[in-house]
Amino acid sequence: MLYKDFDGKIVEIDSSQDKLLRFMYKHFAGRLILKILTIPAVSKIAGLFLDSKVSCMLITPFIKANDIKLSQYERCHYKSYNDFFKRKIKRSKRKIDMDDSHLISPSDGNVTVYPIRRSTHFMVKNTMYTLRTILRDKKLASKYYNGYCVIIRLCVDNYHRYCYIDNGYKSDNIFIPGRLHTVNPIANDYYPIYKENSREYSVLYTDNFGEIIQMEVGALMVGRINNFHRAGFIQKGQEKGCFEFGGSTIMLFIPQNSNVEIRKDLIENSILGIETKVHMGECIAKRV
Repeated sequence: MLYKDFDGKIVEIDSSQDKLLRFMYKHFAGRLILKILTIPAVSKIAGLFLDSKVSCMLITPFIKANDIKLSQYERCHYKSYNDFFKRKIKRSKRKIDMDDSHLISPSDGNVTVYPIRRSTHFMVKNTMYTLRTILRDKKLASKYYNGYCVIIRLCVDNYHRYCYIDNGYKSDNIFIPGRLHTVNPIANDYYPIYKENSREYSVLYTDNFGEIIQMEVGALMVGRINNFHRAGFIQKGQEKGCFEFGGSTIMLFIPQNSNVEIRKDLIENSILGIETKVHMGECIAKRV
């Protein structure tokens, strides 16, 4: 997979994890295994183990394998692997861009941007989606015709807490049950993961950018999306929630008539099939 790092360099990575996932999604034997692994009940059973004290034995190998810099995080005695996975980063390591005209990324991750065309249809790699099937709300989906879908894909070594993109008011959380495929782009070549996976969204009525939908998508072995608040007032940079074990995704849906201008490099890289690395709190679009 191609992505642009924080130094602006284009890097191609085909990790052992990518190779394993490609086998599992491409071959019959692998797909049989996936039918079991993607069942939410299996994720819940795995979650029980990852919540246990015994799972602490996985922490040190994970830190070494992913070169995690613990000095960037708040000091804590971890009671389980999941406790470690949702660790809090030091505020100084994720500075929030507080310029009112800047729309920020709600999380760390790899960004791609897709135009929503043809009456709420849009293409992610080789898979066609409609907002109606993703949101399961025809009336709400119709507001986003000719807008943009911003996908922020989190990897296992990313910071797995996320924040609000602006001040304003949020709706209640709408949970949509489903399976739990990996959010690795490899899977999207074989399954419409963003309309099959468990997900939760809320409508953000922001002070500076109008109405934007923020959706959190669960992934393989991620059984829990933890949003901390129900409907109410929100503040830019305020912690919105966190994921538990595994890679996950956040999607932002921006309507056509908004005053949002997405960063040019994010759009250009997406056209070329390149993901762009971002940090939580970093500007990804501006008010025009």
